[in-house]
Amino acid sequence: MARKPRQRRPPQRAEAYKAVTAERAGRLYRLLKLLGAGPQTRTKLLRQLHLDIRGFYRDLELLRDAHIEVPLHGQRYLLTGKVGDAIARLPFPDPHLTLGQAMHLAKGRTSAHRKLKSQVNRIIRGK
Repeated sequence: MARKPRQRRPPQRAEAYKAVTAERAGRLYRLLKLLGAGPQTRTKLLRQLHLDIRGFYRDLELLRDAHIEVPLHGQRYLLTGKVGDAIARLPFPDPHLTLGQAMHLAKGRTSAHRKLKSQVNRIIRGK
């Protein structure tokens, strides 16, 4: 019996990412660095990252949800695009800031400052 083609979920927005642990964020970073060095086999990636198959595919799914393309070509995974651009898209673990610390960090003019300021304002205003 033939399998049905798997439907891909629509890409998620950055705010919709599941929280990642510091350990997983580090592993995702190492995965991108390995892929940035050139195409890699799944076996080599599993061994280098000390990861099982299930964890590997979950990490690939998270990368794809973050709009980081990691296609399989001829038994090797490769990173499409630049490593730095991919790293900039990785979710970041919760830094456990206090509201005061977040308010202090939100004082700036970059997009990151504006994003944090927006989150602080939603908390303060209850919206």
